[in-house]
Amino acid sequence: MSKPVAALLEGGRRLHLQHGPIDLIIGADPEGAQTRQRAFKAAKERFDTILEGLCRELPQHRTQLTPDTPLPQDVTAQRMYRAARPFCSTTFVTPMSAVAGSVADEVLAAMLAACPLDRAYVNNGGDIAVHLAPGATFSVAMSGLEGGNLGRLRFGADAGIGGIATSGAGGRSLSRGIADSVSVLARSAAQADVAATLIANAVDLPGHPAILRNPAHDIQPDSDLGARAVVTAVGALSAKDRARALAAGRAVADDMQRAGHILGAALFLQGETTQTGDMFIRTEMKMEIEHAWT
Repeated sequence: MSKPVAALLEGGRRLHLQHGPIDLIIGADPEGAQTRQRAFKAAKERFDTILEGLCRELPQHRTQLTPDTPLPQDVTAQRMYRAARPFCSTTFVTPMSAVAGSVADEVLAAMLAACPLDRAYVNNGGDIAVHLAPGATFSVAMSGLEGGNLGRLRFGADAGIGGIATSGAGGRSLSRGIADSVSVLARSAAQADVAATLIANAVDLPGHPAILRNPAHDIQPDSDLGARAVVTAVGALSAKDRARALAAGRAVADDMQRAGHILGAALFLQGETTQTGDMFIRTEMKMEIEHAWT
């Protein structure tokens, strides 16, 4: 296994950590002059052991989660299991659905344990753990499959948002649904990660001739989805079909929001969008997202 790599960016204002498939960009706004250095040191020290810890029990992490699945020994993996477990009785889900968000949460927790911070984030390939002290704000851009602007998410500490995650057929992971992207806000990055995966899976039109699917293990031999079909291409859909697919995903997002698993979600498919949760309206995200489509 390769060794972790660390590099300071922007004159030391951001930190880049990479180890195997994990690639983090980290930012921190300190309360004191030396605090950022302490936070970055804590992030690196914790990051150095994360991948090794996850790999010890990797076969179990890739299997279907059930209510009776025991918690693993690894602390980061425990975050994955706790985030995914609320959904395992009603749908297929593995702990790996929350791995990116859980890693981000774990590194952020190490930074906050080391020193006080006004604002901090850990971005793991688009799944972001966020900390905001009272009065601080955070802004992040959302982009589409072709890099187009889908709007910006802006919120303050009082919103209670600790995690942002995005999933979809055009992302870095395999998807069982056809959404271009689904962005989710939650109280942790792990919760947002698994929710984005499941909502994106639900944006679908089973049996539609314009949608191509292949077994997951034909594309990624070690995929936790095994032989389950994943979307490999989506042709042009009618307005009616787009609305039907988005409505299916919106129903899942609404249920999650009512149950307290998420704070909001924005779903995108071929130029159409829908969203759930008054959190979007309160933080002006609804206005930003709608403006991007006009």
